[in-house]
Amino acid sequence: MSVLARSVGNAFRNKIRTAAVVAVLAVAIGLALSMLVANQAVGAKVQELNASVGTTLTVNPAGGQGFEGGGEPLTTAEAETAASVANVTSVVGTKALRLQTATTDSTTGTGQQTGPGGGFGPGGQQASVSTNLTAAVDAGTLGNRNNTSGTTGTTGTQPARTLPITATGIGAEVDSTGKALDITSGTGLGDYTTSEAKALVGTSLAEKNSLTVGSTFTIQDKTFTVAGIFDAGTTFGNNAVYVTLPEAQTLAETPDELSTMIVTVNSMENVDSTKTAVQAALGTDKADVTQGQRNLETAVSSLDSVKNISLIAFIAALATAGIIILLIMVMLVRERRREIGVLKAIGARNRTIGLQFVLESLVLVALGSVVGAVIASLASGGIASALISSNTTTTAATTTQRGGGLAGAMPNGAVPGGGMPGGGQGGPFGGASQLLTSVTASVSPGVLAAGIAAVFAVAIIGALVPALLTARIRPIEVLRGE
Repeated sequence: MSVLARSVGNAFRNKIRTAAVVAVLAVAIGLALSMLVANQAVGAKVQELNASVGTTLTVNPAGGQGFEGGGEPLTTAEAETAASVANVTSVVGTKALRLQTATTDSTTGTGQQTGPGGGFGPGGQQASVSTNLTAAVDAGTLGNRNNTSGTTGTTGTQPARTLPITATGIGAEVDSTGKALDITSGTGLGDYTTSEAKALVGTSLAEKNSLTVGSTFTIQDKTFTVAGIFDAGTTFGNNAVYVTLPEAQTLAETPDELSTMIVTVNSMENVDSTKTAVQAALGTDKADVTQGQRNLETAVSSLDSVKNISLIAFIAALATAGIIILLIMVMLVRERRREIGVLKAIGARNRTIGLQFVLESLVLVALGSVVGAVIASLASGGIASALISSNTTTTAATTTQRGGGLAGAMPNGAVPGGGMPGGGQGGPFGGASQLLTSVTASVSPGVLAAGIAAVFAVAIIGALVPALLTARIRPIEVLRGE
């Protein structure tokens, strides 16, 4: 009988014990694979954040951050200056607008919104224009409260408020933070540097207004065609429209003016030095340069913690599987001393006998890996979500304790950097919480193969020690005991 056949037969000699060993190994291996999957998923998300956000700088007009800022608007000439700075790979200019549905006051019969100049856009720039679209977000208590804040001397019932729709003219197929737009249907706008009456519409806004690719709507009495529909991941983010930068500048009647600039740096290592260089090139009296979505550093830090925890848990689960195999094989060697002695007496080599025990352990590990892979495929997503949720809650609580009450101290609930609490920029993480919960853990063949290979390596190491013990068994001592 071959060594392999004898090893497989020995693995099933005691079926009850085999089942118990396989079950214990399956739990350890399943946990190890789940942690490896979570580690890989979180690592991929960290790389994505570092690539798309971590190397981005945001340039605002000096003193212009927030809805009540001041200063002078940025220009296309300043965008060219920023693009000439070393380590800058691209500069995308944006023009922010607020699209307000034209309504009629029932008591006065006058429209609440007119053309440009009716309200403030990001950067403190007057850039509100009328549209026939209806906002996808109802004003509700917060919207009415913010719209009426600062009003004095009014009597009677306030008219119903409609929230503005975020509109952005942009020079590339990215959102206002520099992240690539997720277009779910249709196409992009083509050449983002030319004025063309096409638009990208958020999913919430499209659903509210029954818009599909090819539908039309008006902005400032000009008809726009829906070229594509995008998903920003939040209801507020999807209550938005993107048009080309020249088109937005025309609508706002501010040619060559920019609300912000998104500056992309070639690597994370050069972000700080490039930020200083861009600030020096533009001048502190002309522009404020900040690291784009700086609050997402908290998200990356939290994800790194989850990644480290999952790696430690993976190693611990592997070690547990190795210890289980070691103890089982030691027990088997002790039980089969007589059998080993007889084999050695008839000429079997120590290497052959040791290989038999190693192969037997691999059979048990193979069975445990099959069951463990099934467990990992079912549990990896839940384990990853639990790790991320726990870490997010802890970090959020810490951040809130350190910085609580900041938004309430700003005018109209605005937060530093020009964001609003409802717009995905407020809260302890700002937009980070959305990214933390968007981590998807899936068992890919590559990750599964790598995990099982690591398990088999540990199994071999765990089985070698008992296998080496067979060399110490002397046939004469075993036979004398009989």
